[in-house]
Amino acid sequence: MSNVSDVDVAVGRSKRHTARWAAISLGVVLLLFVAVLATRKSAADKQAESPLLGKQAPTLSGTSLDGSQVSLASMHGKWVVVNFMASWCVPCRDEHPELIKFTQRHQAAGDAAVLGVIFDDTAPNVRHFFSELGGSWPVVDDPNGQTALDFGVRGPPESFLVDPNGFVIWKGIGQVNADGLDKLVAQGKARGA
Repeated sequence: MSNVSDVDVAVGRSKRHTARWAAISLGVVLLLFVAVLATRKSAADKQAESPLLGKQAPTLSGTSLDGSQVSLASMHGKWVVVNFMASWCVPCRDEHPELIKFTQRHQAAGDAAVLGVIFDDTAPNVRHFFSELGGSWPVVDDPNGQTALDFGVRGPPESFLVDPNGFVIWKGIGQVNADGLDKLVAQGKARGA
């Protein structure tokens, strides 16, 4: 009888030992996962693949929300963040204050600007979005989606940084932030673009 109880005790210890190691292993995996998420770069630090990189930006022109005619070509001489957005896009709403901050930082120098492009949305919805959240950069409508096709955009938010000579030097998928955009502009200036 005593042999059975010794076996039972040994099996119980073995199960507790296995459970402890499983819990420790799971904890380590979770810590690594949290570390990866906490240290991953924002969209403004990551460059997405695009056949446009290093090439002249596609033609982009249209009617702005205020009724004026706007074109990327008219912004020649400035760094331009071409931002594809929609009023229904939650990440667009989240990144909007960062775009406001970016435009405010560059307003006095006039060296950089944002040009918004409406993606799969209506001008009245986007007007309401801007009246609610602020922002004063030009936003052009893209009713047939041709501009999005020309830039290879799959969904908002997607942004492109166009240098003062009209060449695409960066593409980002997802939210951008003002500090990341400033860093990209500074890097571009340092390269002499």
